[in-house]
Amino acid sequence: MLDEMLAFARSSKCSDLHLQVGGAPIIRRNGKLMEYPGNVNDAQTTEMILSMINEAQLDDLKQGKDLDFTYVSSDNNRQRVNIYRQQGKLCAALRIINDEIKTLDELNMPEVLKKLAMEPRGLVLVTGPTGSGKSTTLAAVMDYINENKDCHVLTIEDPIEYVYQPKRAMIHQREIERDVDSFDTALRSALREDPDVILVGEMRDYETISSVITLAETGHLVFSTLHTIGAAKTIDRIIDVFPQHKQAQIRMQLSGILKAVITQQLLPTADGQGRAAAMEIMTVTDAVGALIRESKVHQINSQIQTGIKDGMMTLNFSLAQLVRSGKVSRETAKKYSDDPDELMQYLM
Repeated sequence: MLDEMLAFARSSKCSDLHLQVGGAPIIRRNGKLMEYPGNVNDAQTTEMILSMINEAQLDDLKQGKDLDFTYVSSDNNRQRVNIYRQQGKLCAALRIINDEIKTLDELNMPEVLKKLAMEPRGLVLVTGPTGSGKSTTLAAVMDYINENKDCHVLTIEDPIEYVYQPKRAMIHQREIERDVDSFDTALRSALREDPDVILVGEMRDYETISSVITLAETGHLVFSTLHTIGAAKTIDRIIDVFPQHKQAQIRMQLSGILKAVITQQLLPTADGQGRAAAMEIMTVTDAVGALIRESKVHQINSQIQTGIKDGMMTLNFSLAQLVRSGKVSRETAKKYSDDPDELMQYLM
């Protein structure tokens, strides 16, 4: 039954399937939640959730732990799964992972992402809220590297979402709790595994952030994600993780290794048939690096506005492009804009 539901969700172009004991299954399509068209009782829901896990995971679940893993359905398609409890009842959130990795061109991504993929070293961050397409964008970047660069790519993920087929690159994908016990262990080991490019699924805490900065400083090209919106907030978030006495040093390090911060959000399209990505892109020029060093991050937005020749783009510029192309309505763009008045000026 679970695989049938997933097949329906996939064929209906849904991004998520939610199972909940005590409630009907829910699917998310084009960002909107709706009830799954079929009757499922609590016993069936419990059976479906437990059918995805092994004995060790069941023990963890009984101890009150949440579970994160990848479930491969009978049609060999992959889903990212989180199993948790609410009010003592089992729930599962399943993210549908597309088998095919879309190219940067197919995703209509700016050309600057190809340039960043070819950098020899440094740190590139893709940020945005949950469900904003960060993993899809990073998968496209990794596959572009795979097609265009003779190198060793190491990914550290929890869990593995997209599976890459070796092309020009040698790619090793490590999954937390299956291949290695933690992000911290994997990141420490990475220096001994001779990688050129490293993808870290998420910079989630002080240890991870500190290790990622070290990897970028030691001559690797590192990609990672953060749940932040906007370049300035992303930089502040990284710096604020560190103790006060280390923050000046981290600003200096970041100004030297950070290559770009790409923030994206997914908006419903005007025809209601899909979603389109609106982006803010900050590349680290000498001027931006100086602002990071001098603790003037609040001035970065003005640099982004004037940095088109360096591949930069404000959110409003991106939203205006989507409106002009007819992909997104004016009303939707205004809803997602951080400055609706400025957006209207772009559209005059």
